[in-house]
Amino acid sequence: MLVYEYMPKKSLDSSIFGAGEKLSWYVRRRIIEGIAQGILYIHEQSNMCVIHRDLKPSNILLDNEMNPKISDFGIARICTSNMTESNTTTVIGTIGYMAPEYFSHRTYSAKSDIFSFGVLVLEIISGKVAFGSYQIDGRSHDLRRYAWQLWKDEKCEELVDPSLSEENEGMDIIRCTQVALLCVQERAEDRPTMREVNVMLNSNNMTLSLPTKPGCHDTAPDTSGASQPTDMSITLPR
Repeated sequence: MLVYEYMPKKSLDSSIFGAGEKLSWYVRRRIIEGIAQGILYIHEQSNMCVIHRDLKPSNILLDNEMNPKISDFGIARICTSNMTESNTTTVIGTIGYMAPEYFSHRTYSAKSDIFSFGVLVLEIISGKVAFGSYQIDGRSHDLRRYAWQLWKDEKCEELVDPSLSEENEGMDIIRCTQVALLCVQERAEDRPTMREVNVMLNSNNMTLSLPTKPGCHDTAPDTSGASQPTDMSITLPR
């Protein structure tokens, strides 16, 4: 039997995608920081390194003070201290949040969770779902590439949830967008560690690197050959 603490504010998806009252930027920022601290704990500060592998809004629960708690470790994996990455024969997770190397090559690591965290941050900033289709110049993009294109065009304000338009926090939102784009970069080695992410979120004077293009899932995993997956379970977001 698995017993959870009662979380009266439900899951994050109901707060950022629901029809009710929208969250202020102050609350969204606290949620971002809380998730980052939680991932840092399971990656580096607990007795063992845990890779969650399915970070998404429905797996972030909120208590009465809107503090986030990471939930649903059903497909999590434990990594030894000297293991930087590992492989699996079964791809399990949720489309829109999977790192490209995990989706295509079944390779997962702490950088896989960091990719998912970056997607989460983009959703929190925009109020848009990761797996949606968003138009720029007549072309459709998923949320990662939509945010990336707006970043390159210096139009980040178009990414921001309209409910935040009256809040004077534009520079902080842009900074968090940059952190998110660093997390969803295509190459795992280019993404920051969770410790670095926490420093970037809490050090406004720190100069951030410029992100490169985000990872994408344009092609399905190769299922030919003996070394390829024997099973695949990909969850479609609700």
